[in-house]
Amino acid sequence: MNALLAACLVLPLASGTSPAAVRACGGHPLDFDGDGRPDLAVAAPYDDVRAGSVTVMYGNGKKVKLTQGDGAERGDSFGSALAVGDFNGDKCADLAVGVSEEFAGERVSGGDGNGVVQLFDGSVDGLVKGKELAPAKPSSDRFGASLAAGDLDGDGRDELAVGAPSHRSGGAVTVYWMKGSKPYQITQKTRWVRQRAGVTDQWGASLATGDFDGDGRDELAVGAPADSVRLDGQGSVTVIDVRARRARQLTQSSPGIKGASEKWDAFGASLATGDFNGDGKSDLAIGVPGEGITKNQRALDYGDGTVDVLYGSRSGLRTDKTEAWSQNSLDGKPRYYDRFGASLAAGDFNGDGRDELAIGVPGERAVQVLQGRSSGGLTRVGNLLIKGKGRDFGASLAVLPLAERYRPLERRRPLHALVVAAPDQGLVMYAPGSRKPGLRMGKVRQLSKGSGLYGYAFG
Repeated sequence: MNALLAACLVLPLASGTSPAAVRACGGHPLDFDGDGRPDLAVAAPYDDVRAGSVTVMYGNGKKVKLTQGDGAERGDSFGSALAVGDFNGDKCADLAVGVSEEFAGERVSGGDGNGVVQLFDGSVDGLVKGKELAPAKPSSDRFGASLAAGDLDGDGRDELAVGAPSHRSGGAVTVYWMKGSKPYQITQKTRWVRQRAGVTDQWGASLATGDFDGDGRDELAVGAPADSVRLDGQGSVTVIDVRARRARQLTQSSPGIKGASEKWDAFGASLATGDFNGDGKSDLAIGVPGEGITKNQRALDYGDGTVDVLYGSRSGLRTDKTEAWSQNSLDGKPRYYDRFGASLAAGDFNGDGRDELAIGVPGERAVQVLQGRSSGGLTRVGNLLIKGKGRDFGASLAVLPLAERYRPLERRRPLHALVVAAPDQGLVMYAPGSRKPGLRMGKVRQLSKGSGLYGYAFG
């Protein structure tokens, strides 16, 4: 176990680094304890009769299990979502943990939770329990079912977006710590969003942040996989500039976006941002796991799945050169129930400075990886289909720096490993990247194992 952690997590420190310097946080977004090594948080929301837990694997090999402590109750689902960012500006990475099924009062049998978010502050001694965030007017919101961190106002400190997809308006997102602003709730009915809202839309079920226009401030992408814009459950994604209070809705019916909206496509069920063409602007990958390619797909059944990709530009995400990926054009074969695109992650697996896109295919127990390039972005050339253990291998994904120094003065481009979970069996595995030409990944190895949907989410 420790050997595997060392291979994936433990990074060599810069030569000449003094012990005192090691104990100061260096501002890397994946370092909870400031020791110069990336750390990984793994959620198990069904652990301990669904009270939930989060296991933190520090880069030095130490493991710590986080819970709500005295506040833990059956069914709370501590770890329903995770997000990492520097929320207090001390250059230590902090961890936000969603507890979407917690009730403010008595538990309602069979009802959705009110939800809270528990913060853990990074420090030179590791994560320390911080304050708790809760909705101003608790309802069956599932507040904390999704989370995302990003610098939305350009002040150098991360904000936290909290999704509440069961909010009575059809879903809501609350943004914390915008400069000069109190916690700010956004819904489809917000004046400057101006969308038709349905109570089952699940607006805010998925979240991602990225600087799509290169202005130094992140935008927020909000997925609503059950949004019935024109057709039942077709799904939508809303791209929001929170500071400027501008919103733009995207669907498969939007001009230029490849594919066509159909019932129960679940467009926006997963989101990931990365720079696939190396132009310095974030690109957006949108999972459509309900997309039916196999003929005679029945309503509400799982689909073969597709992924749409939009590229950033000075004016934001472009829709004139979008891509639609499926296994029709890649290694592998699309099949009923594959759910291609159920999970997404972006990272540089070959060290060329451009991100690759990892696509979960849990129905096939696989992950598809597409290579990024400077001319045109993602390419099918050399794509990989990675198989692993577990009935739902690929249900959740993450990336992590691999055996590289990430000091600011380091000239060599970072190299990432792919972290993959099969939460139904509690397996977390990883495949290291390689600097060899093209796209090559190392052998899939088991990193850790747990219970209670261990690996449901990563931070």
